[in-house]
Amino acid sequence: MSITTTGSHRVFLDSSGFLALIQPRDAHYQEARTCWAWLSDHYWLPVTTNFIIAETHALFLSRLGQPHATAFLRQLSQSTTRIERVTVADEQRAMAIIFQYADKGFSLTDATSFAVMERLGITHALAFDRHFAQYGLTVLTPEALP
Repeated sequence: MSITTTGSHRVFLDSSGFLALIQPRDAHYQEARTCWAWLSDHYWLPVTTNFIIAETHALFLSRLGQPHATAFLRQLSQSTTRIERVTVADEQRAMAIIFQYADKGFSLTDATSFAVMERLGITHALAFDRHFAQYGLTVLTPEALP
């Protein structure tokens, strides 16, 4: 999973996107692969956070087993995916988002993702979590590629 870094466009990768990209039995596998191919062809830079890496590792452990979880970490370290660290200010913004949107059920990880995306000016996400769309972000689908 690597995309060259020559493009100026960035896409946020959520744990649901990571899972869909590698798990053929995932309901969103084909959508994810189509979007990934388009992103790669158009040189979009994938960005994620250290919180998403931890969440994805745990997701892979529970759904796919330890070998897949370890392979994910190894492959990530060799990819061009930029890992943005969540800052204290991002955490504070995330809590404000949770309090403001109390009816949505955003997790702290979701909200930190939104805060980091705001900070970096990223508007598109490869995610199959309805919360990204509920927050007003552009969730990539094959029908809605830019």
